[in-house]
Amino acid sequence: MKKLFILCCAFVVAVSCKEEPKDYVTLSGKITDKNSDSLVVRTRGYSKTIQVNEDGTFKDTLKVETGVYFLYDGSESTAAFLKNGFDLNVAVDTKAFDESVKYSGEGAEHSNFLAEKSLLQEKLLNMDELSKLDMAGLESELDNIKNELSAFYDANSHVDTSVINKGKNEIEPMLNFYKRYLGESIALKEELPKGTPSPVFENFENIDGSTTSLSDLKGKYVYVDVWATWCGPCKAEIPSLKALEKEYHGKDIQFVSLSIDDDRSHGGSWDKARENWKAMVTDKELGGIQLFAPKGWQTQFVQDYKIKGIPRFLLIDPNGNVVTPDAPRPSSSSIKELFTELNI
Repeated sequence: MKKLFILCCAFVVAVSCKEEPKDYVTLSGKITDKNSDSLVVRTRGYSKTIQVNEDGTFKDTLKVETGVYFLYDGSESTAAFLKNGFDLNVAVDTKAFDESVKYSGEGAEHSNFLAEKSLLQEKLLNMDELSKLDMAGLESELDNIKNELSAFYDANSHVDTSVINKGKNEIEPMLNFYKRYLGESIALKEELPKGTPSPVFENFENIDGSTTSLSDLKGKYVYVDVWATWCGPCKAEIPSLKALEKEYHGKDIQFVSLSIDDDRSHGGSWDKARENWKAMVTDKELGGIQLFAPKGWQTQFVQDYKIKGIPRFLLIDPNGNVVTPDAPRPSSSSIKELFTELNI
């Protein structure tokens, strides 16, 4: 009986000393050349801000619902799979944000998978390369991408099944979106192929009160940025456009920015649309030739180029013929490659 009592006591001690599972995530790490003094952990219905020290280190605990979250350092972000009980450490260098993200610690394999997936998709879904294909080539390439992504998911069976299953289910809808988006660009290039006479504009209002027509610009290539003051992606291209203008200043090309701000986007007032356009051109110190489309989206030049979304970039040759009705953005490396091909 005494031996039995000792065994029972030992069992009680063992049970009482057993560590209870953590009901929180420990998240720590270091951000080299941090963009912000805080890291925001966010998903739909959840947000927490973690203070980042001067040396880029941080540490905190979070109680979460199991799932994928995004970690934001300023405008940069990366995905992480969080589950209570995990002890995650993340290292990132903002000079190569996506390429440098690396997780370690308990549960790291799931977040590392998400980082690898992001890089793979960025590599496979290269818009500049895909946009060069015809429709048959695009469909063939998207099939190859589908197979490669599926194989990537199948090779990572150790990752949480909710992440794998969600990713697999998203492949088809994602590729269908790219097919529709790029298909419109391909159709546009077939309707307005290289070498055909460009649609024209006449006597568009210039920022200085004068007027400009496309015919005034003959003799040089014309790179047209179709934009609006309310368009976030348009404004995001401004620094790259200004840098491109500076680099090619004095060369065989004119840079034209055509605002399609209209009354509908400015409370029913064309005067307000025009005032906002002038204010932003002045405030942002925009260069090149700054024009205002007289009827916004309904302007014939805009309609002829079948512009349904902005920003849109056009390239016209010195003879007034189309080079491409859907040119690379200023932020794309392809635009300089195109200029080089044309000896600009």
